[in-house]
Amino acid sequence: MPLRSIPPIDSIIFDLDGTLWDSTATVARAWQAAAGQLDFALHPITQEMVRSITGLPYDVIYPRLFPQLSTGQLEELKRLCAIEELAFLQREGGRLYPGLMDTLQALRRQYPLFIVSNCQSGYIEVFLEHHRLQHFFQDIECFGNTKRSKADNIRLIRERNSLQAPVYVGDTIGDYEASKSNHIPFIYTTFGFGQVPEAHAHISHFDQLLQLVAAG
Repeated sequence: MPLRSIPPIDSIIFDLDGTLWDSTATVARAWQAAAGQLDFALHPITQEMVRSITGLPYDVIYPRLFPQLSTGQLEELKRLCAIEELAFLQREGGRLYPGLMDTLQALRRQYPLFIVSNCQSGYIEVFLEHHRLQHFFQDIECFGNTKRSKADNIRLIRERNSLQAPVYVGDTIGDYEASKSNHIPFIYTTFGFGQVPEAHAHISHFDQLLQLVAAG
């Protein structure tokens, strides 16, 4: 399927998981380490489990994965997972998608770059610090900071940075809906975790983003 065009843009806002990196293997190990500290039993936490909830708001994923737990147990699990997740990612990082570094280097010469994610507070910062990517991005926002939807957080980034014609790059239906709510085009990363048949455009490799924005 050929790349589709997008309108002219003045900036690029990225999702994180399934768009810039895949951290699911590291996160699964972190959550398993957290589960080992509990005084109640859980089934093994696998990478496939983590992949199944990637992109959902941070407060939604635990009830979905562990519906058998009480509210108190869920809160304790979430607290420990949050701590271990950031610690593991700080040490190990995640898997950057091929072509990411060179593409970001080229894009930032033309456009300001941003990140909006449904992750916990500190997660984007760990991604940037571990892989030394801070200099590529002008601003970030996430659910953990604001307790607001992805659509609202995209709106916050637009307002804070006076963006007139951004595009959002992501991998899930939720990303598409957040873009649609903001009346901005959406570029779907087919190598991510979701299926978005109605995306304005798509890329199957990260460096194709250069071709898309140049065409726009």
